[in-house]
Amino acid sequence: MHFARLLHLVDSAIPTGSFAYSYGLESSLTFGLVNTPFDLRNHLYSYLQQAGSAELPFIHSTFHLTEKSPEFQTIAEEYDAQLLVPALYKASAVQGRNWLKLLATFYPEAALETITQWFETRQIPPHFTLVFTLALQRVGFGLEELQAMYLHMLLRDQLSAAIRLGFLGPLEGHQLQHDFYAVFEHILAAQEGKGYGEATRSAFLLDAAQVLHEDIYSKLFQN
Repeated sequence: MHFARLLHLVDSAIPTGSFAYSYGLESSLTFGLVNTPFDLRNHLYSYLQQAGSAELPFIHSTFHLTEKSPEFQTIAEEYDAQLLVPALYKASAVQGRNWLKLLATFYPEAALETITQWFETRQIPPHFTLVFTLALQRVGFGLEELQAMYLHMLLRDQLSAAIRLGFLGPLEGHQLQHDFYAVFEHILAAQEGKGYGEATRSAFLLDAAQVLHEDIYSKLFQN
């Protein structure tokens, strides 16, 4: 039952707003950075590798703290500073607020509103990666579960975007999703034990594609 609840929380039907963003995939397709199924595989691999090296260390550090821990403010400020793409910065904050509101209705006994209050008091956006971790840790999920499900959500959203953009069909998308779960083990092993001070970004072309999204004449996604 515990694992079933986690599966529900990361279901694509949960209204956190991730469906509105392709995270650079739409611009990558538009500007010719992704043209073939092989290109898409490379894109997904780079995307997940960057998520692993940039996000998992923040999840690891955050998981072992609460919002009241002195070190957490440093982590929150550091994470806020490293989100340089305006659309992704906004998306992270919007999804974080939606996530906290949603979980507060599911777990009223967890008093998750204190997390919201902490961010509001310090005028720091409640970025999704941080509040995803704080909230799920508080309601009893483990670090390994959080990390695996975080990667699952990122992969699912990328493939959903590819399908909605007409680049591949649903059957192809789900086959690709199944194949990429094998990559998770390597990403998680490479980032095991790393704290936020070791977070790195490596897919600079993907970052550029995310910035170029604003130049698309007709867009399906906000980014």
